[in-house]
Amino acid sequence: MLREDLRNVAIIAHVDHGKTTLVDAMLKQSHTFRDNQAVEERVMDSNDLERERGITILAKNTSVHYKGVKINIIDTPGHADFSGEVERVMMMVNGVLVLVDAAEGPMPQTRFVVQKALEMGHRLIIVVNKIDRPDARLNEVQDEILELLLDLNASDDQFSSPVVWCSGRDGTATLDLNTPGTDLSPLFDTILSHIPPMEADVEGPAQLLCSSIDYNDYVGRIGIGRIERGVVKQGQAVVVANYNNIQQRNAGKIVNLYQIEGLNRVPVDEAKAGDVVCFSGLEKINIGDTVCAPDCVEPHKFVKITEPTVEMTFSVNDSPFAGKEGKFVTTRHLHDRLFRELLKDVSLRVEETGSADSYRVCGRGEMHLSILIESMRREGYEFQVSTPKVLYKDIDGVRHEPMERLIIDVPEESAGAVFQSMGNRKGELLHMSAVGSRTRLEFIIPARGLFGYKSEFLTSTKGEGVMNSVFFEYQPYKGEISRRNTGSLVAFETGEAVTYGLFNAQGRGALFIGAGTPVYEGMVIGESPKSEDINVNVCKTKHLTNTRSSASDDALRLVTPKKMSLEECLEFIGDDELLEVTPKNIRIRKRILDSELRAKARAKEKKQENN
Repeated sequence: MLREDLRNVAIIAHVDHGKTTLVDAMLKQSHTFRDNQAVEERVMDSNDLERERGITILAKNTSVHYKGVKINIIDTPGHADFSGEVERVMMMVNGVLVLVDAAEGPMPQTRFVVQKALEMGHRLIIVVNKIDRPDARLNEVQDEILELLLDLNASDDQFSSPVVWCSGRDGTATLDLNTPGTDLSPLFDTILSHIPPMEADVEGPAQLLCSSIDYNDYVGRIGIGRIERGVVKQGQAVVVANYNNIQQRNAGKIVNLYQIEGLNRVPVDEAKAGDVVCFSGLEKINIGDTVCAPDCVEPHKFVKITEPTVEMTFSVNDSPFAGKEGKFVTTRHLHDRLFRELLKDVSLRVEETGSADSYRVCGRGEMHLSILIESMRREGYEFQVSTPKVLYKDIDGVRHEPMERLIIDVPEESAGAVFQSMGNRKGELLHMSAVGSRTRLEFIIPARGLFGYKSEFLTSTKGEGVMNSVFFEYQPYKGEISRRNTGSLVAFETGEAVTYGLFNAQGRGALFIGAGTPVYEGMVIGESPKSEDINVNVCKTKHLTNTRSSASDDALRLVTPKKMSLEECLEFIGDDELLEVTPKNIRIRKRILDSELRAKARAKEKKQENN
């Protein structure tokens, strides 16, 4: 049977193109909320980190009703590092809304998510958003979208996808630019007419593919997925199987069954093929598992998730300040937390190392791993991480490395500085064009060439540049790239930083700390403009003499220290440094804290290089 009363769609786009804002307008105009109900902006971004950063990190489900049809909507992340969230939810939908900014046009992540949708044969609706922007390029953007579909070998049906012109902020849509829209009815009508209803086998044995995992302290693990076949009932006995490991099966029972209505999960007694449901009672359920009827165990094929490209080492904090600020500080705490993250993040890889207190964690990019680090420190974990490194592959005996497709929008006068930086980082120019008064540059660059570049980029473009990248492919190793041309200012002794010591140290470089900050030997307290490290004593005080008072320090003026964010610290740290992360502080430190031992190790390395 055809589920004419149901449509399942995902909204996919590049970061900041307005997906979550458009979902807000769809929820309001479908009367999901009461007329007098107070609703926050970007209501789907419920995570604290999402609200602070203004980005979507986790894919989320909601639904609206329009003309007697229930439309299940999945709001997906736009940042390339969280594209695993997009890949796994593609199995839950029959069509996608491809959202494109009316000024920026298709960007790297747009290409990636559209390619995934085309590979799965989904129908597309092109939604050009933010048409009210003063710098909107409506005709050019439409041509760029068609070029993208041609480039990705879209089928004839996909190439002739309808185009809807929207303003998500105003909640309007139109099919004809000469006729201004008044609401989102044209978008809803296009979804009903163009996205096909699912062909559902309601009479067959139950089969439910789990595409997402949530957790609740009261009921435990909650699976989210679409029923592929049959009817699933509350209290039903089932068997959980996996397509890639057919031998592993777990029997259980569905204790609670919910359907998503707006932002709420509504308990139901049963649901049938095509419905997106949440269920609890199966403690060993994982993403990609299939819930089957006991008399017909047929695991459903799950999409292959793109492999991670960046790795870091997470280890137990062993600095002199270890255990003073964190709630969870032991190896067991770190192990349990990292492996628990694997249950809901399909893009992440965690492996044990030769050391008992460290773990190798692989992800899609620096932001992917930095979000994990920030989430853990907010939960009370204390640990330390190494500098990010790319994952190499040996293909036919040749060392290959991950490459990124990088798109940069800068003012015309800043293009020269970008070209110089790209040359130093082994970037190859693919395309250059003018977009209004700005210049758009497209490069293929090694992923390691982007480590630490963001701060330099913002400085060279005076904060006006926009930079986006997405994984391209593995290519042969491009040669050495200098990660950092500056050194570190390293604390010489343990104690508390004082004004007199900081005043003498600030002439050596930019400081990261202010007076009164506790420091320990080997802790990095600033950046040196020279390539080598400099040991400084910021705990040094001016002693009282018979001719002057030690209180005359009050006349000393300190430069405001540079406050480093987590991402800036990850960009800054070198191979011989670690980042100490606690709920209250983030500190950069040397791997070898003792200055004499550090000097001997450095001399030994130079000797080996010369030999």
